[in-house]
Amino acid sequence: MIPLYKLEKLPRTQKLRKIAKYFTFAENRLCVNGSAGVNGGTSVVSEKGPQVFTSPELIFFNDAAILLAKDTLFPHEARKVFLEAADIFNSFISPNNVIISVESENANRAALLRRALNTVKHILLSETGKEPADWDFTGADGLLDREKRKIFEGMFVYLEDIRSPFNVGAIFRAAESFGVEKIILSPFCADPRHRRAERTAMGCIDIVPWERRWLFAAECVEAPGKGTDIAPNVSFSSQAAEPQSAAGQEPSPLFGSAAGSLPVFALETGGTPLDEFKFPMRGLLIAGSEELGVSPRALAAADASLGRVSIPCYGTKASLNVSVAFGIALQKWATRLA
Repeated sequence: MIPLYKLEKLPRTQKLRKIAKYFTFAENRLCVNGSAGVNGGTSVVSEKGPQVFTSPELIFFNDAAILLAKDTLFPHEARKVFLEAADIFNSFISPNNVIISVESENANRAALLRRALNTVKHILLSETGKEPADWDFTGADGLLDREKRKIFEGMFVYLEDIRSPFNVGAIFRAAESFGVEKIILSPFCADPRHRRAERTAMGCIDIVPWERRWLFAAECVEAPGKGTDIAPNVSFSSQAAEPQSAAGQEPSPLFGSAAGSLPVFALETGGTPLDEFKFPMRGLLIAGSEELGVSPRALAAADASLGRVSIPCYGTKASLNVSVAFGIALQKWATRLA
């Protein structure tokens, strides 16, 4: 951490960005449980457990806020907020470096500290022209615990050639929220491990099972049969290779297994309105690419099964971003299952 006297000598924009960076790291530590106990520190207990800032760190936050309050280029309202934040930081500084623990029943104090850090940070980001996007926000729940996920068994999703990492990340976030058992991505979908996808998903890629796979067992061969079955007990692999069908059975068009069946439906325009669609207890929802939508072959498979579900729109654009539409449809499906 750069000493305050050195920060004061920096050009204004550079100084503000560095202070914003320190406050961002501090907020992350408070929320994401990323810090360890330090002797001579102040312990703040949130729902996730003890978080520790050293007294020098808290003194730095206090002094930085006072320094910002002296900057007359900020509007009066912002300078007032800086002084209020300084008072909050000062209240957490322990005398003589004795550890002060804020017990969990007083978790509102931890929330107060986080709000002070967050508010100062966003004022500085706005002042320096670096407006935050959704993937820059720090989640209040910190790290995600896969053991606490509520999963609806048999709720599968297939993402067909979605190109934007932002959309893939947003879809993972919605899928985690609404209990998807597994996400299957086409080989040409954006990589969930792309940094933009990971930032948008905010940890959900780590706890929602996923894999890459062709939608049809033999992509270059005309699919036999109706084109509507996927095995609920199929053993998914992490590769996009075509799985083998059971001995003596003709391979199903979807994921190469004819053992058991799972209804298939597509999220696409021109289908049954959302409120009228009969969502299945178990099924596979297909979401298509941003530009082309669901492919004709996948639509044929859906039409031969449960069909298409559409979200009524009333504006002149008459369409939604794929991740937004996905979230709306998934919430409706999850409500049916809950």
